[in-house]
Amino acid sequence: MLITTTNSIEGKKVVKYIGLVSGETIIGANIFKDLFAGIRDIVGGRSGSYEEVLREGKNTAINEMQQYAAAMGANAIIGVDLDYETVGSGGSMLMVAATGTAVIIE
Repeated sequence: MLITTTNSIEGKKVVKYIGLVSGETIIGANIFKDLFAGIRDIVGGRSGSYEEVLREGKNTAINEMQQYAAAMGANAIIGVDLDYETVGSGGSMLMVAATGTAVIIE
């Protein structure tokens, strides 16, 4: 399935707009990731553990959105948007939502 953030796909014609699809995930970071991220805040540098959580959340949300689109008969999703929010007590969890329009392209 083709997934794109653009509203059209070059060289392809949208023959049917099926509807809005989304996928969401909420991931909690554990105490060890928080501890090492805190150290990174002090000494500087990238937090690989949090970057991995972001990637995991994004991939899970996109995969869920793709499954819904496939179940609706779509072969592509256009106009995809990713949103990231912190939720939970003290922002201890990360929510990732992926939304787009399920379509059939020729």
